[in-house]
Amino acid sequence: MNGPVVVGVDGSASALAAVEIAAREAKLRGVGLQVVHAFIWPSLHVSLGPSPVGPPDGGLRNAAEKLLSEAATRARETEPGVHVTEHLVTGEPLTILEARSREASLVVVGSRGMGGFIGLLVGSTAVHLAAHGRCPVLVVRGDAGGTGPVVVAVDGSARGDAAVEFAFAEASARGVDLVAVHAWNTWTERGDDDPGHPQNLVDGIDRMRSAEERLLAESLAGRQDRYPDVTVHHRLVENRIRQALIEATEQAQLIVVGARGRGGFAGLLLGSVSQALLHHGHCPVAVVRGDNS
Repeated sequence: MNGPVVVGVDGSASALAAVEIAAREAKLRGVGLQVVHAFIWPSLHVSLGPSPVGPPDGGLRNAAEKLLSEAATRARETEPGVHVTEHLVTGEPLTILEARSREASLVVVGSRGMGGFIGLLVGSTAVHLAAHGRCPVLVVRGDAGGTGPVVVAVDGSARGDAAVEFAFAEASARGVDLVAVHAWNTWTERGDDDPGHPQNLVDGIDRMRSAEERLLAESLAGRQDRYPDVTVHHRLVENRIRQALIEATEQAQLIVVGARGRGGFAGLLLGSVSQALLHHGHCPVAVVRGDNS
């Protein structure tokens, strides 16, 4: 999709960090940037203008316009060549960002918020958009200025395929390596003739490891032809996928995960993995849907 990048702002430091990342993403894609503030107060029927006894530039609407202008200025300073537009939209943040995601190539939000996102965990916002939005969602947390590789969680599912494609495109645009992480559960496979023989246990685990290596390779196949500039590192992890991915974020500049899926993360909804990353990751997290429904 060649739609704009959309960033939700609420006046917080976290949102300003998201604005900088969003401006860079817009430049990488060669698209415009929409800076959006959800102005919920009109729907609550409260006074929006300045107080009769206060300064003329006071009031909720002036405050909203000011924070929106400051965010847009930050975006233009970060990437002067990107076309930036300001949007003060009446409504609830989740509803507005979901609607904007229908025409966007990416929606960016901060990891913590205030103001327009008052009372909401941004993690909840991201999970909601990943489940119901129409484009990838990038949550800016941890070290947003990292210089490490892009990391992608690979589970072998059809939905996870979209996350792999997104990660390749990001690594190519950023000019960095891609680390593909696939988790699998160790289990024992015993022969009928001698179920307790140690060699049968080793052979079973070796066979499964080989199968998981093939799954990882097949999940990445074909994309190296389209992204010959991307150096890919395959990483197999046994169990504890959440912890493995959180640790991977310590050296990454971005981690990409599907909105939900199964396969290599046997028994785990990928949504729970993405939520763990949103709460504990050390770098920005991109949550990618695998369909357009």
